[in-house]
Amino acid sequence: MSKELFYRYFIHLSYLGTNYHGWQIQANAVSVQELLNKALSTLLKEEINTIGAGRTDTGVHARYYVAHFDSATPKLESNKPFLYSLNKILPIDISIQRISSVKSDANARFDATLRGYEYVICQTKNPFMNGLAWMYYGNLDVEKMQMASQLLFNYTDFTSFSKVGSDNKTNNCTIYFAEWTQKDDLLIFTIKANRFLRNMVRAIVGTLVEVGRGKITPEEFVAIIEAKNRGLAGTSAPAEGLYLTEVEYPEEVYIKNKGVQKI
Repeated sequence: MSKELFYRYFIHLSYLGTNYHGWQIQANAVSVQELLNKALSTLLKEEINTIGAGRTDTGVHARYYVAHFDSATPKLESNKPFLYSLNKILPIDISIQRISSVKSDANARFDATLRGYEYVICQTKNPFMNGLAWMYYGNLDVEKMQMASQLLFNYTDFTSFSKVGSDNKTNNCTIYFAEWTQKDDLLIFTIKANRFLRNMVRAIVGTLVEVGRGKITPEEFVAIIEAKNRGLAGTSAPAEGLYLTEVEYPEEVYIKNKGVQKI
């Protein structure tokens, strides 16, 4: 039996998650993956199934997202008319930035070495941030929130911030960066790690806001982490404030002049 020829690509995109039930295909709900698969399949005249860098929950946004797919069509990475046509048939809230040729075994999910998120809190009534941030008007002690966020570096097991019932093989993650910054009326939490658990960033933000409100101390924040009990952590922050902003891969997964590959 002859083997089918194919080319593997990374597709780099961004989307507003307001109208979608996350990235991953859902039964009886519209997802980003579903619309992207349909658009690619229509243009390439073959069945295309994308594999994403990870799932994003309903209402969560992505300033930068990566998925991989296989196609019998060569040189899509340099096909500007194809990129234009793809963006034209996708909704306005999904944008394809570029397509890259990658090795035949490159995997958008498992080859990622770093992921980064931002969580945005808007502290004044701002109609232009509606649906794009957590509209929170209460007073927050940002200094204490920053102090507590730095304690994350002392731990790798984040069971207390994992969605209950998740089928993770491990709840261990390595935090590379965590910081609160103030920009006008926006309070932004940036966090980077090798991987994240489902709902982890929103649970961390919700708990850090409890620190900022004076409901728990930084010391109690440590106790919550060490307890490995989701029930002790704060309520998850709303989805609309969360943005996936970074996904990094080893340089060796990309190739410039890609030959035909076989499956």
